[in-house]
Amino acid sequence: MTRSAPTLLALVIGVWMCVAPAIAADPATVTFSLDFPNSDPEHYTISVNSDGHAKYECLAKVSRDSDEREPYQTEFDLSSASRARVFDLAAQARYFSGKIDSGNNKLAFTGSKKLVYRDGQRNSVASYNYSTVPSVQQLTAFFQSMAATLDYGRRLTYYHRYQKLALDEELKRMEMQAKNNELSELRAIHEVLKQIIEDSSVINVVRARAQRLVEMGNNNTPGR
Repeated sequence: MTRSAPTLLALVIGVWMCVAPAIAADPATVTFSLDFPNSDPEHYTISVNSDGHAKYECLAKVSRDSDEREPYQTEFDLSSASRARVFDLAAQARYFSGKIDSGNNKLAFTGSKKLVYRDGQRNSVASYNYSTVPSVQQLTAFFQSMAATLDYGRRLTYYHRYQKLALDEELKRMEMQAKNNELSELRAIHEVLKQIIEDSSVINVVRARAQRLVEMGNNNTPGR
């Protein structure tokens, strides 16, 4: 017995109504990556979804005084203002659909950079060393300052677990960079700072530095 045309049409519509929300729910993603041999980290990637969820991955030294390298990964949520800024700048850069590298071979090499945009309609990739496109410059600066914050989080986690005496110098360096507006998204490493603050085996001056950084992150983070 064959299905009537109306019944078949209703079935197709029903299936589409089930599938369409899942398709629409897939978030757009902006990804920034940098490869810079002999630096630390020598490779990292930051991916930001349109819902604000982000992931950081890198290959880096386990500590500043070590030659041993290991992969590291963490996930976090961007502030709503930062998420909006990332996607606004991606739109201004035409979603990286064209050439964004300056093409000036006389410029110093500062690492192989890549910006990727993906959503339901686009899949664009652009590589560059240096770009003269203002929106790309702003995105690059933002991602690099966020990567610096996340790398502090990586090292602080290691030092807190294995080398607590190194925490003071690391936090002092981080506090100075934060005051100079060289770091962004301090809230992304709130958890490790909180663990240091609550650890009575850590000296008070170190816990105080961690507390100031938490407060700076709270004060500098727009509404979520």
